[in-house]
Amino acid sequence: MQEIHIPSAYELIRRESIPDVQSEGYLLRHKKSGARVMLLDNEDDNKVFSIGFRTTPKDSTGVAHIMEHSTLCGSRKFPAKDPFVELAKGSMNTFLNAMTYPDKTIYPVASCNDRDFANLMDVYMDAVLYPNIYDRKEIFLQEGWHYQLEDADEPIVYNGVVYNEMKGAFSSPDDVVEREIFNSLFPDTIYHHESGGDPACIPDLKYEDYLEFHRTYYHPSNSYIYLYGKMDFEERLDWLDRAYLCEYTVKDVNSQISMQEPFEQMAQVQSFYPIGSEEEERNNTYLTWNAVIGTSLDTRLSSAFAVLDYALLGMPGAPLKQALLDAGIGMDVLSSYDSGTLQPVFSVIAKNANDEDRDRFFSLIRETLEKIVREGVDQKALRAAINIMEFRFREADYGSYPKGLMYGIDVYDSWLYDDDAPFDYLRQLDDFSFLKEQIGTGYYEELIRKYFLENRHVSLLVVSPEKGMTARVEAETAGKLAAYKASLSDREIRLLVQETKALREYQETPSTPEELEKIPLLTREDLKKETEPFRNEVTGLEGACLVHHDYATNGIAYIKILLDASKVAQQDLPCFGILRNILGYVDTEHYTYTDLFNEINLNTGGISAGISTFVDPDRNDKMKLALGMQIRTLYDRIGYCFDMVGEILLTSKFDSDKRLLEILQKDVSRMRTRLSESGSGTAMSRSAAGFSPSIYVNDCISGVRYFDEIREIAEHFDEKKEELKARLCRLMNTLLSGTSLVVSYTGDKSRLEEIRERTGQLVSRIRACRQENGADKPAFAACPCASGTEDVADQAREALADYPAMFLSNVNEGILTPSKVQYVARTGNFKEAGFAYTGALKVLRTIMNFEYLWSQVRVVGGAYGCSGSFNRNGDTVWLSYRDPQLKRTMDVFEGIPEYLEQFQVGERDMTKYVIGTVSDMDIPLTPSAKGTRSFTALMSGVSFDQLQKERDQVLSASEEDIRSLASLARAVLAQNRFCVLGNEDRLREEGGMFDELREL
Repeated sequence: MQEIHIPSAYELIRRESIPDVQSEGYLLRHKKSGARVMLLDNEDDNKVFSIGFRTTPKDSTGVAHIMEHSTLCGSRKFPAKDPFVELAKGSMNTFLNAMTYPDKTIYPVASCNDRDFANLMDVYMDAVLYPNIYDRKEIFLQEGWHYQLEDADEPIVYNGVVYNEMKGAFSSPDDVVEREIFNSLFPDTIYHHESGGDPACIPDLKYEDYLEFHRTYYHPSNSYIYLYGKMDFEERLDWLDRAYLCEYTVKDVNSQISMQEPFEQMAQVQSFYPIGSEEEERNNTYLTWNAVIGTSLDTRLSSAFAVLDYALLGMPGAPLKQALLDAGIGMDVLSSYDSGTLQPVFSVIAKNANDEDRDRFFSLIRETLEKIVREGVDQKALRAAINIMEFRFREADYGSYPKGLMYGIDVYDSWLYDDDAPFDYLRQLDDFSFLKEQIGTGYYEELIRKYFLENRHVSLLVVSPEKGMTARVEAETAGKLAAYKASLSDREIRLLVQETKALREYQETPSTPEELEKIPLLTREDLKKETEPFRNEVTGLEGACLVHHDYATNGIAYIKILLDASKVAQQDLPCFGILRNILGYVDTEHYTYTDLFNEINLNTGGISAGISTFVDPDRNDKMKLALGMQIRTLYDRIGYCFDMVGEILLTSKFDSDKRLLEILQKDVSRMRTRLSESGSGTAMSRSAAGFSPSIYVNDCISGVRYFDEIREIAEHFDEKKEELKARLCRLMNTLLSGTSLVVSYTGDKSRLEEIRERTGQLVSRIRACRQENGADKPAFAACPCASGTEDVADQAREALADYPAMFLSNVNEGILTPSKVQYVARTGNFKEAGFAYTGALKVLRTIMNFEYLWSQVRVVGGAYGCSGSFNRNGDTVWLSYRDPQLKRTMDVFEGIPEYLEQFQVGERDMTKYVIGTVSDMDIPLTPSAKGTRSFTALMSGVSFDQLQKERDQVLSASEEDIRSLASLARAVLAQNRFCVLGNEDRLREEGGMFDELREL
């Protein structure tokens, strides 16, 4: 890092070294406009820019959320109708989005390419400061809400992207509970309002009020600008000043957030959420106790309550959680601690409880907390919590999200509320040291006393199920709209039809070439020509196959230990999913499940069980299935981790009825929510399971089939528990009888010998365990693998046997839920129809997601999201998300072949699609993700040459290549496979299109 020269247009407020995130931090103020600017200078090539505004809502019309959508729909310099989509299609971004929070709106972008990064900054700055919303009311109507009337004889309906998105959100019980918690605690501040928008209130938003919101808050004086990474900061700052900030003068923007005063006594609130007509009201209530904890400006306090969250409720067997479960209050108990608002909130939530338990729920919380204060918080749990938090902070592995993005979001937790506290959440290591020193001093017990037992700013919230609520609300809305229509004259009705038509014409009229060409674009020559190579060094050991991925990991070892699951019977797949979820969460020979969890988190970055599937790219019916134990640890704890994996695999006890039932009930509770909220994924899985063995397996181990089985077992546990325990033991025996272990290790080569040694010891332990138990055959004979690199890939794959293909049924389902919207999935397999995979399908995915489906399903149809994908094994999926339509979306899917046949664009557009595709292919990976990529390719049989060929096909893709895919799309659609999850009344109305309707 070099010295940064700050241009004279800025005032340097402070400069600080921030070693916790390997950065030099600068806080600036733009003199003329008053804009706040933060710089984090470091060596990260994945550069991040964001501009955010403090946006404090005065009502629940969702104006902040609608504005977030609207600003990216064209601007002064970039008048195309959807620059956001143009960037998604044609930039090398590593992140591109915008987010609305209860008190702020953030617009972040990231890229590793300097020129692309500059382009993204320009488009986003112009979008937020000079949006086209003042000239094109259609943007407000499309993204927010409008009256839709296609024909004078039809009923009026509401439509709009945000309106439909929030209808979906308000159908989610967990979202309802989260929102009502804030309502109960903050009746007098901005946090009482729904910044995303309440569907009942969104139609109250007037166009002029929406414009006034932008005039008020979207000014540099109310902005927070963030630049992170390795870049020419002086050049970027100078550009910001010349291109945008110099055009503004300081303005007094009243966006301050007031504090909610504590209550005289605990607030008690009753609310409701919708359930399906066939769902049980019994055991379906949420009981929540909630407390406001200081302010987010106290970072040490925030970290301390994150530690207490783990120790009191987060870990298995945590005392407050266990007390509620033992008392039969709820089938699942969870907690949340959120420091992302001025006044953080800590919540205890019992799911699948009953209204009459509210008093017992509150009393038991107080009694248990009082006991913990007297006897002390479990010190091992505190140390484990701090260790795992510190490990994850140092590791900074956020998957596909740039770490600079996550740091940029974190800084708002203090910067938004205090201009003098910009870097506080980037400094965590001193807080962790302090929190370790406080163990055993009474510090944590005093926090419980002060903020839980003596706190008056608390609420007891009960959110109960209500049958028919969705239908009632929809009927009320329809009645309101019918009354509105009845109040209109014939002329006004004709005018409304004309306005609906005019909006549709606006939506369906593409931007002009001149408008599109104003959006900066790279060239194909700017793109990297070579695909990233794999790093797989394969070594055959006695009874094991070791695959090393040599990547720099900053002293962290990422290890996956796989057990072959090819002998798991099809009928046992749901039980396999249960086994995966209980390993590490039940007692073992030397540990209770609570001690086991704490031991692991005290000494490692985590050990967890998972199930891996590796699908052959050439054959849809060929795959490998394995149980995996995944390890993240510092190098000096590698041996310890192998010992703990042996402890879990070889000595886990399945004999505790109480513990098994707790795990099953928790899974049932959480899966019910997940399957409904992830409606697109659920619908895709149900539809594609009819022809894809790998998706069928995933449905059995983590989807609807799994949910059906665990719910049946949980509801009839006394009858089924012995059978379950016997099945779990048989499954474990089957897994430990495989041919060999497969071990994947990502990390430094210097630790490879230790990994080999520890792998051999684990194999020996498994063999000894089998012999001791009198198994009928030895485990882990000599591995078929030789040693070497890519040339022994075939031998490495033989370490796991192929999972047998299954006979699958094909049923087009409608899954009934109380949701106000739909999730539509259309699926098929092009290899079944004789087509081969090509890189052009990757480009088609970009075109589907940001051109055809985007314009037809999202823009015109009003759905919140849509997507298409094409896998190497032929599996094809088209989806819509939070969709007010059903048949219309199906018609859009049916129109894909015709769209492709007529596909005709210029070279600039094709280049744009290619760039967007390569951007998605080249998302920077963390070291652990690079190892996973290499290992997955090896085990699936995907070669480097194959990927390079696909990349070449992407880079050279032409219009004709896309048009040639029309017959492939037609063949997939001809297979007529689909599933819809959504509003039960709507699906029943369209029942004739389904083979089967079922409740979730």
